[in-house]
Amino acid sequence: MPHTLLIERTRGGADAAGDIVECQHFGSIAVVDPSGQLVASAGDPHALTFARSALKPFQALPFMRGGGAAHYGLHSEQLALLCASHSGESEHVATVASILDKAGCGPAQLQCGCHLPIAFGMPGGAAAPAGFEPTTLHHNCSGKHAGFLAYCAQHGLTLHDYLSADHPLQAAVRSQLAQACGIAADALRAGIDGCSAPTYALPLSALATGYARLATAQADDALHPLCQAMVAHPFLVSGSGRSDLALMRAAPDELVAKTGADGVQGMGLRKAGLGIAVKVSDGNMATVHAAAIETLRQLGVPAAQSGTLQAWARPDIRNTAGLRTGQVRPAFELRHH
Repeated sequence: MPHTLLIERTRGGADAAGDIVECQHFGSIAVVDPSGQLVASAGDPHALTFARSALKPFQALPFMRGGGAAHYGLHSEQLALLCASHSGESEHVATVASILDKAGCGPAQLQCGCHLPIAFGMPGGAAAPAGFEPTTLHHNCSGKHAGFLAYCAQHGLTLHDYLSADHPLQAAVRSQLAQACGIAADALRAGIDGCSAPTYALPLSALATGYARLATAQADDALHPLCQAMVAHPFLVSGSGRSDLALMRAAPDELVAKTGADGVQGMGLRKAGLGIAVKVSDGNMATVHAAAIETLRQLGVPAAQSGTLQAWARPDIRNTAGLRTGQVRPAFELRHH
């Protein structure tokens, strides 16, 4: 089954009355229960999808199941950073540094590379100070990598090659990620992520299964403290002005959310016991936010109607002078199974 039209971008004038469709964005959506049973969908719910950073809660499973949190005495804020694509704000950087310190490691051992903090590129955000030099701690994936290093340090594994696909850490990640998402490990298609870590393509429905299980994990499941940390500290998972922060704050303690680069959104509904995965095929992130919130609305989630999320759900498009030129708007109806 092919992707379907999810989002339109229009162009017009001061209001929506005269808008016409200028751009169309195609993709797919899967909504499942924790067993992987399809509940609702749009497009191809089983489309093979590189989930990118939406995998982070599951990439932290070897650390959690290996007793890493107790071994190092990590608190909830630090667990949130293991799952984060953070903005490189001071609290993010300090928390990642604290994980490394407890593991006896340092920023120089992180192999994620470095980039300017996401915070400096946010609309209305501060610009990078003159002479600012980012470090590996500012990389949005540094929390995940700090967890990788901590796992290796705890279990006496080599640190210099912790990103190698055949490293025991990455073998454990692959196995436990597949188990959490309800598929065989050899069904995962491997690639290299933007932070140089192995990443995987899997059916969109399998990613949604992972999020259903993340959202409904019981206290004796290693996913439970990760979910608790994410919903308790959404700022640490993302950052100021970011979509995951907006989603989780709109539905506190009910919605767990994590984006992935190039048009991916994973979400779990704790009370409803559902997992949701969205992929916009051209990777446009503004449209994946709109599609995700419209999915919540069609599923009857009250938070989707909140004023907090409306700026993400149907945002006006404005030019550099601030004039409204069009709108991002949903163009799909979920099929219920």
